Amino acid sequence: MWFLCVFFHRLLDYRRAEVESLAVLFGSDGDGNRSLEWKLPEGHHIDSPFHFVSLPSEDIARKIANRSILVKGIYEVWGQGDNHEELEVAIRKFPEERMSPYLTEDSTFRIIVDSFGKVISFQEQNERIEGLSYIPFKGRVDLRNPDHKFWLMETDDYGSNNGLPPVMKRKIFFSREVGAADRKLLPTYQLKSRKYLGPTAMDAEVAFLMANQGLAQPGKLVYDPFVGTGSILVAAAHFGAMTMGADIDIRVVRDGRGPDCNVWSNFKQYGLPMPLSLLRADNNLPPWRPGLKEVFDAIICDPPYGVRAGGRKSGGRKLLKGAIDPYTVPEEKKSDHIPSTAPYSLAECMHDLLDLAAKMLVMGGRLVFFYPVLREDGTTNAQFPEHPCFTQIAACEQILSLRYSRYLLTMVKTGAYTEEIAKSAKKMHLNFKENHLKWLEEGNLHSAVFSPADSQSLSGNPKFNRDSKPKYRGKKV
Repeated sequence: MWFLCVFFHRLLDYRRAEVESLAVLFGSDGDGNRSLEWKLPEGHHIDSPFHFVSLPSEDIARKIANRSILVKGIYEVWGQGDNHEELEVAIRKFPEERMSPYLTEDSTFRIIVDSFGKVISFQEQNERIEGLSYIPFKGRVDLRNPDHKFWLMETDDYGSNNGLPPVMKRKIFFSREVGAADRKLLPTYQLKSRKYLGPTAMDAEVAFLMANQGLAQPGKLVYDPFVGTGSILVAAAHFGAMTMGADIDIRVVRDGRGPDCNVWSNFKQYGLPMPLSLLRADNNLPPWRPGLKEVFDAIICDPPYGVRAGGRKSGGRKLLKGAIDPYTVPEEKKSDHIPSTAPYSLAECMHDLLDLAAKMLVMGGRLVFFYPVLREDGTTNAQFPEHPCFTQIAACEQILSLRYSRYLLTMVKTGAYTEEIAKSAKKMHLNFKENHLKWLEEGNLHSAVFSPADSQSLSGNPKFNRDSKPKYRGKKV
C-alpha cells in the first residue's frame, strides 16, 4: 500500500533511514537489510518533506508514525492535483468503498489545512474547507477529538529563492490521517529541563533517533560504552528497552553532582526503569570475562572524537611508555582512587568499538554510533570504519560547520565472531588507519575543525548581500 509520508523539515539525511528502521521493528521486513520503496511527488526535490512510501499495512504505517521523531504524519491520499479543479477530479475518482467507512453519520471528523513554503490565512483556510463540499461528509465536526482527521496540504511553485527545497510546480494533497507523531515527546525530554547534564550530553531528538535506529523495544538490552550522563540510555529506556552503560570516568557514573543529581536521577526524573548496571570501565580494556559473547541486542553510543571532549583510556603516559611499572592501589585509598588515563585516539577507539560489538552483539544486533568527518571545499569525502562481521545499512550526515560534519552510522551484525574474523578485522583496521587523514590517528580533530581557515572563509564578504544568499541551503536547513 502506498502512503504519503510527510516529514518535519530538519535532519534531512536521517528521515528515510529512521522510517526504514521502524519498518523493520514493526515487522514489515524480515531480514532488516532491504530498503523500502520510495517515490517523490512529481517535480519535488529529494529534500522535500513529501515522500510516498510503500508499506504492507495501515497498522504498520500508524505504528511508524506514532513512534517516529522526524515523521509529521502518514496519510492515505484521496486525491492530488496541481490546482483545486484537478484535486476535485482526483477525489471523485477515488474508490467509494474506501471512502465510505470514514464518512458515516455516527462518526466525527476534522479538516486541517496545512502548507509548506507559504502561509495560508485563516480566512483562506475556511474557503478551502468550504470548497470541499463535494465530499459527502455525513458525520459531525469535532475540532478537539475527532474520530477521523483529514488534511488539505499545499506546496507552491515558489521556486528556489527562500532557502527551501525547490518545487517545480504547485501541488495539493487531500488525505486521511493514518498516524501522527507524538508532539509531547521532545518537550518532555528536552535537555534544558534535565537534572544532570554534561558538556557532551546528547540532544534529546538525536538520542531518540539513535534509539530508533537501534530498534530499542521491550525485552531488548541496549549498551552504551561511553554513557556519560546517560542521554542515549534515557531514550532507549523510554521505548521499553533494558539498559546498561559504562564510562571511564568514575566520577560521572558513581558521583555525579550529588545523590539527587546523577545519571540515576535522570531516569528517576522521567519515571523510567533504572539501568541494570553502570560500570566504570575502559573500552580499550573491556571488563567482560573470557568467552562471554552475544549479550547485547544493540550498542548505541557517541564515541569521543575530540571536538568537545577527547577520548581517554586507562594507563597514564608514563605507564604506557614503560617509564614506570604497573602499580597496586593501597587498600586505604581504593574508595577514593581515580585511575590515571592517557589519550585515546579515534582510530584506536573505532577498532575497539567494532571489536566489542562483533563479540557482544547478538546475531542481527545493531551498532549505532556517530563518526566525524572533515569537509574539504564544502564537500564530504568520507571513509568509514569497517568490520567483516557487520553490514552497514545507513550513513546519515549532519553538517555542523564549514569544515566538519558527522555521520550517524548504523550497522547490522551478519557474521559470527571467530579468531579468523578478528585477524581479518585487524588488517582492515590497519588499512583504514593508513589511508585516512592524519587527525584520525592523532586525535586532534578540534584544531582541524576550528582552524583559521574557517574565519578566512567567513570574512570574504563581511557585508550581507541578499543576492549572495544561497537559494537552497540543503542539509543545513
